[in-house]
Amino acid sequence: MRRGSAAALGFVPEPLAQLPWKIILLILAIGCFDLLVLYSAAGANFHKWALPQGIRFFAFLAAAMALSRVREDFWGMISLPAYVLLCLALVGVEVLGKVAGGSQRWLDLGIIRLQPSELMKPFIVLAVARFYDLLPLSETRKFVAIWPALVLIGVPAGLVMLQPDLGTALMITAGGIVVMFLAGIPLRLFLGGGLFAAIAAPLAFNFILHDYQRNRILIFLDPESDPLGTGYHISQSKIAIGSGGIWGKGFLNGTQSHLDYLPEGHTDFALATMMEEWGLVGGVLLIMAWFGVVWWAMNVAIRAQGRFARLTAAGLATTLFFYVAINMAMVMGLAPVVGVPLPLISYGGSSQMTVLLCVGILMSIDRHNRQQSRW
Repeated sequence: MRRGSAAALGFVPEPLAQLPWKIILLILAIGCFDLLVLYSAAGANFHKWALPQGIRFFAFLAAAMALSRVREDFWGMISLPAYVLLCLALVGVEVLGKVAGGSQRWLDLGIIRLQPSELMKPFIVLAVARFYDLLPLSETRKFVAIWPALVLIGVPAGLVMLQPDLGTALMITAGGIVVMFLAGIPLRLFLGGGLFAAIAAPLAFNFILHDYQRNRILIFLDPESDPLGTGYHISQSKIAIGSGGIWGKGFLNGTQSHLDYLPEGHTDFALATMMEEWGLVGGVLLIMAWFGVVWWAMNVAIRAQGRFARLTAAGLATTLFFYVAINMAMVMGLAPVVGVPLPLISYGGSSQMTVLLCVGILMSIDRHNRQQSRW
């Protein structure tokens, strides 16, 4: 039954009938599957990770559905003020932040530990999109269209690098750069920027990155050079994925995570935990599910009427894609370990909140698109 006919017959209230239920059900399926993964990773203990993760997931999903009712222009109005507040929060992390796992990334607010760098991932997209929305189209191919956007991207990325958190800094940078590209910045400038990055990379490797970050890159290039030290994570991850085979070992039958061979099997390496038990089939189905979410998000961008909405939706779609692609490449040894979680699968409230915030904003833009189409 179509949304409109359901509402007309009175079975479903109009606000609920207008929601994109196919995507909501797809996200719900991913989130519920995550609870099975965390239940198994905890050794059949539901209260350790699955219960708090489930409570947060359903709360944030309900919040995302509520955000779908927000007017599209509201996001443009708050984009720059929210960006400034998050930059101040990142400064606050440096001054008052809580240290965990060797990094200083969280603000302890009592009832919740907030990670401002995670929230910056969608809001850098909104801020850069807002900048280009305010910029006259005739100015897009001039230098004035470049340096303010680079400052908007560089300030939070630099603050995040101080924590240190290379993975999040790269995602913030990538999200902003994608919006710049989609806004119409000439391709030659991106080629020039790529050349500059290639020249600067050796200097950054030697003088900016921390020792553990350099080691991660070296281990990525030669995984067998330190299999019991820096390369232990990725070696055990490959073993877990490979031992799962096509169909997996079966639910609750994983050994790498249950015997504690796989470090961070419930957070950054949750994909390895899942694929050991659910095999290649489970991994492919998860990839297809996230492909469906990103495909929907790109279609929201294509249907969007205004410049800000188009740039925001496309930027948020690529942010979701980067989440999935970077984590999967990292866990399978195709990219250095940079600490990017797998959305809605890795344990943690900050990434959950960020991903479902992106979905809520996209549903808000989608709702506006459908209203404009009816008019």
